[in-house]
Amino acid sequence: MAELRTPRRPARGSGGSTRAERGGAGARPDAYHQRRRRRPRRNRRLTGIAVALLLGGLAAVIAAREDRLSDAVREITLPLRHEDVIRQQAADKDLDPALIAAVIYEESRFRDATSRAGAKGLMQIVPGTARFIASRSGGTAFELRDLGTPQVNIAYGSWYLRHLLDRYDDDEELAIAAYNAGQRHVDRWVENAGGTDEFDAEEHIGFPETRHYVAGVIEHRDDYAEHYEQELGL
Repeated sequence: MAELRTPRRPARGSGGSTRAERGGAGARPDAYHQRRRRRPRRNRRLTGIAVALLLGGLAAVIAAREDRLSDAVREITLPLRHEDVIRQQAADKDLDPALIAAVIYEESRFRDATSRAGAKGLMQIVPGTARFIASRSGGTAFELRDLGTPQVNIAYGSWYLRHLLDRYDDDEELAIAAYNAGQRHVDRWVENAGGTDEFDAEEHIGFPETRHYVAGVIEHRDDYAEHYEQELGL
């Protein structure tokens, strides 16, 4: 009679091992190896996200710094002050606020100054012209020191611009030239040109300084309109 024996578990690695233990066909890898294989892909994905966020943050920082730099450069090369007064005077006197700003820029670069000829303030008004404006504009009694006040200076300069535009039928070149050189000289240049229809600023303005002044005001009027549209209420 055959002896009954308890079957023994095949030794690990022997021909009797299970498929999972043998690693044979159809065997499923354990969870540890699955995680090991997934980790590099996940790490690469997380690294990509981190790099994208970093680059996006750097781009935002650079853009903000460029905006601040642009504003700082504009503040130096094309300053603007007292825009509320400019807007008010432009509305009161039917003027382009960018034109007022451009005249101030050409006259004083928005600095309160007194020239060797005695012209004062932001719009560089000489005392004689200021007295003429005061007598015609119906304001309060004029005192010379008032020209150092931005509100008064811009109000007087704007009144004079409107006066010159009315005198020269809204011809901006003639009005700007008269603001710089005086009406008497402009009247003579217009007469020498054969009338306003024949007048050419580059050809008929007799003073190089005034030619440059007229060109500068017109150029900077366009610059102020472009770069300070909101501030000037355009």
